[in-house]
Amino acid sequence: QVQLVESGGGLVQPGGSLRLSCAASGSIFNIYVMGWYRQPPGKQRELVATISSGGSTNVADSVKGRFTISSDNAKNMVYLQMNSLKPEDTAVYYCNRVQGLRYYWGQGTQVTVSS
Repeated sequence: QVQLVESGGGLVQPGGSLRLSCAASGSIFNIYVMGWYRQPPGKQRELVATISSGGSTNVADSVKGRFTISSDNAKNMVYLQMNSLKPEDTAVYYCNRVQGLRYYWGQGTQVTVSS
């Protein structure tokens, strides 16, 4: 089993920044893909960004140029730096890890962008 714990969400004004962190623990494999997904109010969960254990990244067009995903393999951490936040970025953000053909999810952290 793998446990994922997110942190760093909160309330921010439009144009502001937040950094989300996700800590993975438990039965950690060296080969994996980790990512961030979000679920806006009343909408389906959507991909934000992913990063592989080899460092390859994939970022959704809606956040490209504003959000950056990174990881620290030694600490089993993944981060999402969010800049130039917009009200439409308001959502619950979930950390995800795929390893050994199994999916794991964190509990989610709320990000609210509002003035």
